[in-house]
Amino acid sequence: MLLFCPTCGNVLIVEEGQKCMRFACNTCPYVHNITRKVNSRKYPKLKEVDDVLGGAAAWENVDSTPTCPKCGHLRAYFMQIQTRSADEPRLSTNAAVLRVDTDGET
Repeated sequence: MLLFCPTCGNVLIVEEGQKCMRFACNTCPYVHNITRKVNSRKYPKLKEVDDVLGGAAAWENVDSTPTCPKCGHLRAYFMQIQTRSADEPRLSTNAAVLRVDTDGET
């Protein structure tokens, strides 16, 4: 936990005083005696994770084959993505379907 000096704005350090521990400023004469246990917890707000490949909508109109040539699963989808500048080659991304829905769609 960081505390800041109300006088000059610098970070207070913890040092041993005559009777108790205290917060003291290295720059100015500000001192604050610690009379009870001090603790504080802050939980940062986590960012939501974006789908790197664009989510399910990005895979709707891509090329596909009846079976995956690598693993033999029911269907394989192929998409090329431009990940860097235009003078570098595209990245080929593959996805194999692991199951079939009850209505026959993959």
